[in-house]
Amino acid sequence: MKFTAENFDTEVLQAQGTVLVDFYADWCGPCKMMAPLVERMAEKYAGKIKIGKLNVEEAMEISDRYQVRNIPTFIFFQNGRAVETHIGGMSAADLEEKIKAYI
Repeated sequence: MKFTAENFDTEVLQAQGTVLVDFYADWCGPCKMMAPLVERMAEKYAGKIKIGKLNVEEAMEISDRYQVRNIPTFIFFQNGRAVETHIGGMSAADLEEKIKAYI
């Protein structure tokens, strides 16, 4: 799922349950490396956790609101509240472990 400035409040802040937001930019090498992994996790855990990406250059006000200074940054939201932040890339096992903690 692609999060934008227009749908962020509805899709993330008003969502029931857990949402994982991948803050990224198209030019970011580590972001590109994480993209296939994030997509696989989104497919694997569909219906259990909402996973999507937010382009920091297209939604700077949201990035600023959550103090995203480095990318990729992953923020878990539960019932509209940011509850965990991870900065930088991670292994498939580490990402999956974090996701499983919320489902």
